[in-house]
Amino acid sequence: MKQIKKLQIGKNGLSEVFVEQVRKVFEKEKVVKVSMLKSACRDKKDAEKMAQDLISSLGKKFDYKLVGYVITVIKFRKVQQ
Repeated sequence: MKQIKKLQIGKNGLSEVFVEQVRKVFEKEKVVKVSMLKSACRDKKDAEKMAQDLISSLGKKFDYKLVGYVITVIKFRKVQQ
């Protein structure tokens, strides 16, 4: 079984550099876990907004699940509605 790739969002937040890094990981992976450090967001509303912003910047082939402060991002072969 293949290990899931893990990334972290820190005090710089959701920058374009981080989004490009996630895109590069998805060239070889189907699932990525992104953990948010305390310096990135303060509460669950910020975490939810950051997850939605990440998915909207990645595109329509991606979806997520937020558990605590960890975003599990999955890439599908077809566009999600």
